[in-house]
Amino acid sequence: MIRFQKVTKIFGSNSSDVLKMIDDGLDNISIRKKTGATVGLKEVSLDLREGNVLAVMGLSGSGKSTLLKLVNGLIKPTCGEAYVFNKNINDLNAKELRFIRLWKISMVFQSFSLFPHRNVMQNIRFGREIQKSIFSSQDYDFRKMIEKVGLLGFEEYYPHQLSGGMQQRVGIARALATGAPVLLMDEPFSSLDPLTRKEMQSLLLTLQKEFNKTVVFVTHDFSEALKVGDYMIILRDGEIVQEGNGEEIIKNPKNKYIRDFLN
Repeated sequence: MIRFQKVTKIFGSNSSDVLKMIDDGLDNISIRKKTGATVGLKEVSLDLREGNVLAVMGLSGSGKSTLLKLVNGLIKPTCGEAYVFNKNINDLNAKELRFIRLWKISMVFQSFSLFPHRNVMQNIRFGREIQKSIFSSQDYDFRKMIEKVGLLGFEEYYPHQLSGGMQQRVGIARALATGAPVLLMDEPFSSLDPLTRKEMQSLLLTLQKEFNKTVVFVTHDFSEALKVGDYMIILRDGEIVQEGNGEEIIKNPKNKYIRDFLN
């Protein structure tokens, strides 16, 4: 579903000079001082198969959001190859990218991103509305989706009337209702209290299995990555420091950076 082959993303000019500096072993701070450019990702390779959940971890500035933007084609690699649904992102035109974003990929955001002037039902319907699907929004069983996320009886409520966990349930339902096979989730539960967060993690896993979604789940919480992800990568300064399943990483942390995540 998603495959990166030595993907590097540089923000700024003189990318050829920056690439040479990377090859020479300069770190990101040195590169930024010399060129003013920022290395978002550095030779990242990954292969996410259908129905799996990839947990992406790292501190702020490690490249997590850059990776998500590459997956949905908001930005393109400086070098390397990024494939989504067996199509090279670099080869897709604006129309093809729009089709992928409308039909193939849905986003769930940290800040919920609900429309305050729309109630629960109207927010969930939004993705279908902008698709302008041959299946009209009236043909879709939104009530069933609302039931799946545990919001029956709240159809007419507005976001300000809902708790944070309930708002994120709306966000997940909206993403699922589009029918997109891939979900990109950018720290979706980080603003929730611990108990609600665990409830939302369990809900996600239940729905992911039921609908066979392929998920890229960004988090800075190792316990969350361990629970949600089939496989995880840990980024630092745009590079993958360690990857594998949770058990492998717990048993064999590569360095102090990884050990700090485990504590």
